[in-house]
Amino acid sequence: MSQTLQAVRGMNDILPDEAEIWENFEDIVRDWLRSYGYRPIRMPIVEPTPLFKRAIGEVTDIVEKEMYSFEDALNGEHLTLRPEGTASCVRAAIQHNLVAAGGPQRLYYHGPMFRHERPQKGRYRQFHQIGIEALGFAGPDIDAEHIIMCARLWDDLGLEDVSLEINSLGSAEERALHRAALITYLEQHQDRLDEDGKRRLYSNPLRILDTKNPDLQDIVEAAPKLADYLGDESREHFDAVQVLLKDAGIPYRINHRLVRGLDYYNRTVFEWVTTRLGAQGTICAGGRYDGLVSQLGGKPQPAAGFAMGVERLLALWKECGGEAERVVPDVYVVHMGDAARRLAFRAAEALRGHGFAATLHCGGGSFKSQMKKADGSGAAIALVIGEDEAAAGEVGVKPLRGHGAQQRVALDLLAETVAEVLFNEDGDEGADNGSV
Repeated sequence: MSQTLQAVRGMNDILPDEAEIWENFEDIVRDWLRSYGYRPIRMPIVEPTPLFKRAIGEVTDIVEKEMYSFEDALNGEHLTLRPEGTASCVRAAIQHNLVAAGGPQRLYYHGPMFRHERPQKGRYRQFHQIGIEALGFAGPDIDAEHIIMCARLWDDLGLEDVSLEINSLGSAEERALHRAALITYLEQHQDRLDEDGKRRLYSNPLRILDTKNPDLQDIVEAAPKLADYLGDESREHFDAVQVLLKDAGIPYRINHRLVRGLDYYNRTVFEWVTTRLGAQGTICAGGRYDGLVSQLGGKPQPAAGFAMGVERLLALWKECGGEAERVVPDVYVVHMGDAARRLAFRAAEALRGHGFAATLHCGGGSFKSQMKKADGSGAAIALVIGEDEAAAGEVGVKPLRGHGAQQRVALDLLAETVAEVLFNEDGDEGADNGSV
């Protein structure tokens, strides 16, 4: 016997009960994004490998160790499963001339991303992100909007124990001055650096500040701070962001070690973190990336954005008591006999045509077993069709959740009768205003 095939490690199936929670969450997110004027965009899952090398940085962990890259056997093109969405979104905006043709753009996308990491709770090889990008906006107001809109979503979801950390990475010139000072400082402690630290010392020393190694914490705490190298323009931008956050009543902490793991960031960066998910405590992160559009070949444009991890957010949502409403049909159609089955199909389609959700029983079984399934479906009404009903061209309408007797009605009166029964199920509140 052949071995049963399993999903790739770190790439998970999302089964119906869980998938309904995902869909409910995505509906909330779409409404939230529309309320801020963001429009959807969809990009390919596979992109040219140079896109990510150029955007993310060749000496980042993602490019060096985590990307799923391969050579197209047909034409030799080097391709990569997208590890993040910003580079793809910017590439699409450049390719289709979105900003130049339509002015500044507020965009969002969602879907799977891929990184070859060690799978653990909250960190998977196929994971899902919701990404928000604002292209063509230069001021601190869009930075603040991104942070404030996150706070509103957390409130809509009822999330608890979520805190905000912010920092400014300044300009490329300011980071270069800080980088030189940081290398000089770290060289004095080179014998204490771990392997990652030694590897990054000259290629990406800023990432050493983000180390989780407890043996290096005293070194990074005493390291030169980027804030001391910011010029007036960068300071004013960061101060303006903070004023808007304070006006909105959003508490935050300035974390001088917050650098983000992608090379394209500048000026404002932020992370929303929680203590409820263990080591994978970052649920949302982003910032400004003004140089990326020109870096990818487009006309220079300011830009900012952020992404949230769906798996982590859903885990936190459930941890805080959130749950999706169960999806149930309005009616469940039970039937017995060939003529009844044909009428059942017509009845179910007639109801769907009037906007009702109808589940048609399939697979046979006694009336008793079918009614058990009808009750288990959560439907408010069972349509019962037997030989007598089929011969008369009628349908039995049986309330399952409230009071009222079963009645037989002609097919052309079925939708009206179902509407009345569902209306009565809703109680007296609706009766007072005369609505159906």
